[in-house]
Amino acid sequence: MPSSGSVCPIDDGTRLYYLPVIAAAVLLLLWINWLLAGLALHPLRATAQTVRGLGPQNMSMRIGLHGGRDGLKELADALDSALDRLAAGHESQRRFAANASHELRTPIAVQRVLAEVAMEDPAAGPGLRRLGAQLLRANERSERLIEGMLVLAESDRGLPGKIPVDLDELARSVLESHAELANKHHVELRQQLRPRSVAGDPVLLERLITNLVANAIVYNKPGGWAEVTVGGQSAIAVSNSGQHVPAQEVPALFEPFRRLGTDRISHAGGAGLGLSIVRSIATAHQGAIHAQARPDGGLTIAIDLPARP
Repeated sequence: MPSSGSVCPIDDGTRLYYLPVIAAAVLLLLWINWLLAGLALHPLRATAQTVRGLGPQNMSMRIGLHGGRDGLKELADALDSALDRLAAGHESQRRFAANASHELRTPIAVQRVLAEVAMEDPAAGPGLRRLGAQLLRANERSERLIEGMLVLAESDRGLPGKIPVDLDELARSVLESHAELANKHHVELRQQLRPRSVAGDPVLLERLITNLVANAIVYNKPGGWAEVTVGGQSAIAVSNSGQHVPAQEVPALFEPFRRLGTDRISHAGGAGLGLSIVRSIATAHQGAIHAQARPDGGLTIAIDLPARP
């Protein structure tokens, strides 16, 4: 019998009995802490998910955090207010571009008709005909610029609806229509077209392929090649030969009015909106665009698009 005032020692059996109880209690406390931490961080995760999902086609997304007036609620409300201002500014710019483009269409068309009529006049001399031809070329470039701005404005708005689109058939049609342009620039057209169906807008997708093929032909070299692949690793990819493209300049090619080696468009060629339109249309279809400079010159541009459900 232990003497009065002495501590009763805990034998090994008792210690082994309490160890599982202590371990279970620790695990329970850890689980409760993890659960509380998850509940506390849930508003932050929801905020991050909303911010990641923002884009030109879904500027209406908001965090909309409910609850008391704590720090997280104030932060979420401030972000929602900032998103309201960004959406209003984006819509104002898009509406201005669309309205300006529509308003410019009529005078540009009138100028073209007047130049054509003047050139058809039997009394027109060689000087007037030469001037008329120059005016028509400038007019054509202005029409391409206006059309590009309209496509950008409409694709930034998003897609009103989607229908099944066969990319391989669309690409085959575009390649056939660009055969003459390829012959003019002495560029060989190649194709690898496998069946690939996506859900989207056929007019916008045709414009996407058209811009890629036209760029691959025009920005090439005599005796070069341009190849369109459908149904490979990406939904569609266009590669071409051509001049060497520095890797650091590739991202800038997708900005409006940018070309290789210059910040602004020149007075010859296209309007400088081709790849900007491609990126905008891909984004409108929840797709992604990847561009890579080829080691021996030229580019490879690949478009990933969600497969048709």
